[in-house]
Amino acid sequence: MNPPPTQTLRAYVELTKPRVLLLVIFTGLPVMAMAREGWPGFPFAAVTLLGIALAAGAANTLNCFLERDRDLLMDRTRRRPLPSKQISPLAALIFALALGVTSTAVLYFVAGSVAAALGVASILFYVFVYTIWIKPRSALNAVIGGAAGAAAPLIADAAVNGHVGAAGWLLFAIVFFWQPPHVWAIALFRKADYERAGIPMMPSVVGDQPTRWRMLFYSLALVPVTLAPVLLDLLGWIYLAAALPLDAWFVWLAVRVLRERTEAAARSMFHVSLLFLFGLFLAMLLDRMILS
Repeated sequence: MNPPPTQTLRAYVELTKPRVLLLVIFTGLPVMAMAREGWPGFPFAAVTLLGIALAAGAANTLNCFLERDRDLLMDRTRRRPLPSKQISPLAALIFALALGVTSTAVLYFVAGSVAAALGVASILFYVFVYTIWIKPRSALNAVIGGAAGAAAPLIADAAVNGHVGAAGWLLFAIVFFWQPPHVWAIALFRKADYERAGIPMMPSVVGDQPTRWRMLFYSLALVPVTLAPVLLDLLGWIYLAAALPLDAWFVWLAVRVLRERTEAAARSMFHVSLLFLFGLFLAMLLDRMILS
């Protein structure tokens, strides 16, 4: 008996990892507010963000396609559409390629060739460099994966300015430095899951406490990166007033993970890290809306 259409549609949406897509869209939005010519307008911004989301959805779906056997071994992923056989691998592959082609066309005709090229590069990097090459081979997968997950600001900057400038690179750097402690927090409380799937996450390779020290290092390194937009006069006092307590909160959580050495502390940092990033990028938007 065939599943109802709504269930099938929900499974296709799940392949794109919609919660990740929301984060991708939100990290691309502030760059547009920092454009040298001012806010580009809602229609342009909306279609550009759609193109970015489609590119991320294509990359995420290809990741699910390539990792379907490994996902079956992990508690946190075995209910995904492919390991649970809600969708066939061929259908998922066709869906991913369709998303990739559509995203490239949307970005090319609306945002320009540089944005479209960056969109394609982000898909290829996530699939071939991260998913196929680095993730199953190196404990640095979270670091390399940070570059793949931080492409939205680069694409958005290229869309509004025709090239990637300081704003795009700085927001890229924020997501890049944020991602390792975010991912390693999951790796600490899902350690057995990753080991069962044969993924060399940092806690399994170097140990739990050295991983916690690395989380603290990246959290501290993130602080000057988050403050750089103010120093370069890209953002003002409203963003600074939010960034300072958010940074302090994030670093304190990393210290707490290091001191308490519990799964509960790691789980808390994982959830709070999402709030931290949303709060930081929301402050960027509010700063530009009020002070520009």
